[in-house]
This record gives sequence, structure tokens and C-alpha cells, in this order.
Amino acid sequence: MHKIAVMGDRDSILGFKAIGFDVYPTEGQEEAGELLARLAQDGYALIYITEDLAIKISDEISRYRNSYFPAIILIPGTKGPLGIGMKAVKESVEKAVGADILSQENQ
Repeated sequence: MHKIAVMGDRDSILGFKAIGFDVYPTEGQEEAGELLARLAQDGYALIYITEDLAIKISDEISRYRNSYFPAIILIPGTKGPLGIGMKAVKESVEKAVGADILSQENQ
């Protein structure tokens, strides 16, 4: 079974512990960048990162963009969605399918 981690501020991620994910509360840029590298090296297949934290470590996240593992998924934090997670999903789908099938205009 693959390991799943969640990174972000404590309030946003503690609920994931109840469903068995490994949670890593962190907010600092340097600490988060090092943590992401360590989780990738430790064989985590899926890493959820809050959008607030992802903004701070976007360079580190981009290193794994073309890697099979880990898959990095951005999730909203307690402040609500910032839109960057959905934007990343739309870009990935458009790249895979060749068209923006998630656009509101297509619905």
C-alpha cells in the first residue's frame, strides 16, 4: 500500500489523520521545502499540500511536476480555496486530454 501525507497548517490538516493519512503540520517555507524533499525520498506516493503552503514552496513543488511519484495535490486551507489547486488540475487535464474540459463554459 502506498503512503499518503498531508502538509499544511495544523487546523487545515488534522482531520486527515482520522482517515489514516500521515499529517505534517508546517508553515515555514524552509521547513516545508525540506519536508517535501524528505517525504518524496521516503517513498510517499501522494502528498496533499494546502494552497497557502504551496505558494511558499512553489519552486520545490515544480521539481516533482513531471515525476510519477509523488503526486502532489493542492487542497484549500482553513481560509478557503485560493484557486491555484483547481488551476493546476485544469492544466493537467488539458495537457492529458488536449482540451479544457473543465471549463465552466463547456457545461
